[in-house]
Amino acid sequence: MESKTDILSLSLEELEEHLAGMGEKKFRAKQVFQWLHVKKVFDFEKMTDISVQLRRLLEEYFCINRLFAEKKLESSIDNTVKYLYRLHDGNYVETVLMEYSYGHSICVSTQVGCKMGCRFCASAIAGYVRSLTPSEILMQIYETEHDAGLRVSGVVLMGIGEPLDNFDNVVKFLRLVSDKNGNDLSLRHVTLSTCGIVPEIYRLAKLRLGLTLSVSLHSPDNIRRSEIMPVNRAYNIDRLITACKDYISATGRRITFEYAVIEGVNSSREDADRLADLIRGMNCHVNLIPVNKVKERDYHTGKNTAAEFAGYLGKRGINATVRRTLGSDIEAACGQLRRDAAEKKEVRNIEIQVRN
Repeated sequence: MESKTDILSLSLEELEEHLAGMGEKKFRAKQVFQWLHVKKVFDFEKMTDISVQLRRLLEEYFCINRLFAEKKLESSIDNTVKYLYRLHDGNYVETVLMEYSYGHSICVSTQVGCKMGCRFCASAIAGYVRSLTPSEILMQIYETEHDAGLRVSGVVLMGIGEPLDNFDNVVKFLRLVSDKNGNDLSLRHVTLSTCGIVPEIYRLAKLRLGLTLSVSLHSPDNIRRSEIMPVNRAYNIDRLITACKDYISATGRRITFEYAVIEGVNSSREDADRLADLIRGMNCHVNLIPVNKVKERDYHTGKNTAAEFAGYLGKRGINATVRRTLGSDIEAACGQLRRDAAEKKEVRNIEIQVRN
């Protein structure tokens, strides 16, 4: 028999087609879909309002790929919780649950590793392996909600990986998580973060999904940005800003520019002036990010550097805020848990080979 179909990656329409091909009525698909995405039951045998025969067919033809919490770190400072999830193939991704005054938001990964190679980021250090399926992105939410005993009110695609490098699977995830027959999360409560893959920004704009686009800029200078963000060599700042303006025009949505303030790299008053000139007049907001220390990198943010940079921008009429640092006591730099787990796995494999 061929490998089983990943049922959580199927839209309702696709599930209807599958069950119709098995001789089932169309409404059965909606029942199963709601068991998965509303009741969040991941055992076919527990779907009690469908027949035993159908449950057996589901078990025979479909699989539900659960995630396994390999490690869980809970902040004693701000209730942030960081999960290291093991996938069915033994790879790892990270997910972060964050508490705000308005509810809980979750930061999810979209790839195992990352190809983009941003110099200040830990995500690419352990290497890129593969993109996640829609269900693997979705299950980061469902498994975390189950563990925490709550429902998240917002989703941020800002974990490990570049979402627009996994465009089709990410878009399918967005349609699944917002399906009114299922999880029904408004995409206005979703933020997608990209390092600036210009062609995919145009593709995303055409879909008019209503989400917030967050663009990692990190420097107003092409030479410096190319040094810290290799993607700039393919899509320079002029092309990126043009794409962002077109996105705003096509969607009517404000863009957020992420700017990691790195001491001695992009943190001067002159950098702030160039940034202000670059984005003046755009419907945008600047989110200044103090850089988490990563042991393989020498980048850092001074104690007051981000606040001073925000002050420079404010004097130029640019709306900017400094991102609140969450989970500073639980290895908050994205990618560190996955890298450590991958290194330990390699050591275990070497030990096994030596013993054999």
